[in-house]
Amino acid sequence: MRSLHLRHRRKVSPSASPRARFFFGLALALFGCTSVRPAGVVARAASVGPAFSHAELDDVLARFVDERGLVDYRRLTADPAQLERYHLALTTRSPDSDPAVFPTPDDQLAYWIDAYNAAVLSIVVAYYPIRSVTDVGAPFPLWVFSDKIGFFVLQRITLGGESMSLHSLESSIIRGRFTDPRVHFALNCASRGSPRLARSAFTGAALDEQLDRAAKGFFAEEQNLRIDHAERVIYLSSILDWYEGDFTGWLAARRPDRPATLLEYAALYVPPERAAELARARDYAIRFVPYDWSLNDQDW
Repeated sequence: MRSLHLRHRRKVSPSASPRARFFFGLALALFGCTSVRPAGVVARAASVGPAFSHAELDDVLARFVDERGLVDYRRLTADPAQLERYHLALTTRSPDSDPAVFPTPDDQLAYWIDAYNAAVLSIVVAYYPIRSVTDVGAPFPLWVFSDKIGFFVLQRITLGGESMSLHSLESSIIRGRFTDPRVHFALNCASRGSPRLARSAFTGAALDEQLDRAAKGFFAEEQNLRIDHAERVIYLSSILDWYEGDFTGWLAARRPDRPATLLEYAALYVPPERAAELARARDYAIRFVPYDWSLNDQDW
C-alpha cells in the first residue's frame, strides 16, 4: 500500500508474525483514531437529490491546484468552505449507502477516488502547516511500524455513514473491489512522489479517459520513468515496485500470450517512439526511485 510502506519494507499484513499483528492491533485499540469532520459548515450537503455532484471538488481543484499538481494549502486552509461542503456530501452518501445513485462501476470508482483525494486535502488542512504527511504523528509504539500511520490509519473519515481510514479506503475498497491499476495514477497522497493531483474531479461518465490521461501523464515524468542508456538502467517510481502485482496481474489477465512486466505495462501509456525505446532497453537493470514524502505544497 502506498500509505504504509514501512521502513526497510516491513509491512503489517496477514503474513506478518502473530506477535507483530497483536501489538499493532493492541496499539490501535489503546490509542484510538482521530475523526476528520467538515468544520464550520452547517448547510445541507449540496448533492442531496437523485444524483451525486462532484462540482464542489471540481471547483476546489481548479482554484487551489496548479498545472504541476501542487496545492496552495495556505489559501485553501484560509478558505476551506467548498472543500468542507464536498466533505459533508461524502459523509452522507456513498455507493454503499445509496447504490441507486451510483449505478455503474465507473460511477462508483470515481466516487471512491474523489473521496480519497478530498479526504487527503481535508486532513492536510486540519494539520497545516506541515512539511510532510509524516508530520501527522502517531504515538509509540505505532510509529515503530511506520511513520505514515498517523496520517493514513489514525485519521478517520466518514463516507456514506461509514467510518474508515485512508488505508482501508485504498486497500479494501479501491484496490479490493476494482482491478484497474490506473487508480495508482489517480490517487494523491499529498506528497511530491505521488502522481500529480488532477485539477478536476473524476466522474463516472469520463472515468476511462481520465484514468488514461493520468497514466500517460505519470509515465511522461522523468521521476517516474527515465531511461539511462549510458548506465543501461531504467529508473521507475517506487509506486511500480510497491504495487507490481497489480500492474503485472492485470496485464497477464489480458495478454496471457505475452510477457507481463512493468516495462510492458508502461509501454501501453507512452508514445510509440518511447515504447520502442523501452523495448530496446528491456535487458537494462531496473532501479526504483525513492519516494519523496515532502508535502506537495506550492509554498516551497
